[in-house]
Amino acid sequence: MRSASAMLGLLAISAVSAAGTAPAQAGYDYPVCLHVYGPVSYSECGYTTMAQCQASASGRAAGCYPNTFAAYSVPGGRTYRRHGAY
Repeated sequence: MRSASAMLGLLAISAVSAAGTAPAQAGYDYPVCLHVYGPVSYSECGYTTMAQCQASASGRAAGCYPNTFAAYSVPGGRTYRRHGAY
């Protein structure tokens, strides 16, 4: 009886730990940032379009700018390979 309850406990622990894990999600690089000016100035890069950022900045001492750290795709989708041995 004691080993059956121990097995049931281990089964319950493994079920909870398996259900509690989730796969890691890749972060999203938002291409537009908002800079808010004031006593405490800050930037937040959480906008997908310039229009969305400008709507948020409207009526505040704030401005929008492109996120220079966002991972942009290469225009044309070309990849370049070096040929040769080193």
